[in-house]
Amino acid sequence: LDAAADRAAAMLAGMGVGPGDVVSFQLPNWLEAAIVFHATARVGAISNPIVPIYRRREVGFILEQARSRVLVVPATFRGFDYPAMVAELRPELPELAHVLVVGEGGSFAGALAAVPDGARAPEHERRGSDPVLLLYTSGTESRPKGVLHTHDTLVYECASIARLYAVTGEDVVFMPSPVTHITGLLYGLQLPFALGAPVVLLDAWSAPAALELIERERCSFTVGATPFLHGIVNAPELAERDIASMRVFVCGGADIPPALITATAERTPMLATRVYGSTECPTATGTAPGAPLALHAQTDGAPIGPTEIRVADDEGAVLAPPAVGNLEVRGPDLCVGYRDPALDAAAFTEDGWFRTGDLAEIDAGGRLRIAGRVKDIIVRGGENLSAKEIENLLFEHPDVHEVAVVAYPDDVLGERACAYVVGEADLTLASAVAFLRTRGVANQKLPERLRLVDELPKTASGKVQKFVLRDALARETGTGGAA
Repeated sequence: LDAAADRAAAMLAGMGVGPGDVVSFQLPNWLEAAIVFHATARVGAISNPIVPIYRRREVGFILEQARSRVLVVPATFRGFDYPAMVAELRPELPELAHVLVVGEGGSFAGALAAVPDGARAPEHERRGSDPVLLLYTSGTESRPKGVLHTHDTLVYECASIARLYAVTGEDVVFMPSPVTHITGLLYGLQLPFALGAPVVLLDAWSAPAALELIERERCSFTVGATPFLHGIVNAPELAERDIASMRVFVCGGADIPPALITATAERTPMLATRVYGSTECPTATGTAPGAPLALHAQTDGAPIGPTEIRVADDEGAVLAPPAVGNLEVRGPDLCVGYRDPALDAAAFTEDGWFRTGDLAEIDAGGRLRIAGRVKDIIVRGGENLSAKEIENLLFEHPDVHEVAVVAYPDDVLGERACAYVVGEADLTLASAVAFLRTRGVANQKLPERLRLVDELPKTASGKVQKFVLRDALARETGTGGAA
């Protein structure tokens, strides 16, 4: 990997990539993703991972705002033609100088092979405060936000996780989370190499495949979203596999039912534990192994290291425990801001706290419990989806007069999306989905339920009362009460 990263760094330098330039890659959990990530850092450039589920709309926006110089994509993955999508976008991206394709007949391998043996990229002075990662995340707005991390923030994050869970070079890391997501990138492309530990990548989720890999490679540590843990714990093949090596499954990125943590303890030899974090502040809280199971199951843990958490009211006044309020975090792994600096003022307080947009309770022991969300997103399988973006696109449908998209609970994915629509009587879920597909939207953003209603519940000022819709949907799906 070291030699391949050196060769790829020389390749990028030959393409004119240098300090501060952006290299984008939309790759699955393949070796080439690790090569590109490390090569980009070696030339002082900024990695911009893009999750493979994104399509024309999202990818076009990211490449344009990031001003990417190079893009690396697969020839195909899960039946999708990435080069064809890029060919449609490229006339709108004058700064995109090079597109490299990984796979049969692709240009990536040839470009690497063309680098003379022993060639190295020019040495550049690099500081810990230099940006090294630009990762886009969906929030309350319809446009994704580009989060900037430095060497310092990522290195601290990995070191803090290694300390909390006693991860060493003797461990074998299993990584099914996309390496183009903050979780997969940190613990699949950075942590293992910082420790000198092997990493086992899985590029398309399958519980049977995961169990087979864990047993065969003796994997011992992983970080992933709720669907991965749910899949392993409930797999029919679980009893047939020896996964005694897997000691810790750190779970975050979506709502985690306490029952799933206790079921893991009952059915497997591994400890499953909840954490809280985001792309902006990757892991703010957690619980160390050895703590009572109830703390792992019923809380999101306490601040890790010097990281701080607090809750505030809507006016910004800090609240004493155990009040529920707007969660704010601050620590060494907090990002340095957004690609669009106009977003920073709303996201950060004057004294450097990040406004997460989540509602939380901090108990007397300093442990966190997430109570809900201020920001209107749907967390589906660990991916944050903007309800506003889906609403805006659905509103373009000629049969839609008003629309509100809300989440409903799901045992596997955490949440799914339901669209409440005031519109024509012949509108169906199938026709709405077909319309959204014409807009080049990622499949994960497509609503999975549609309800035609005569009117949407609103406040006197005209704002839609989404909690009314969520409660109705929760009762309909049998989960009861507010989701």
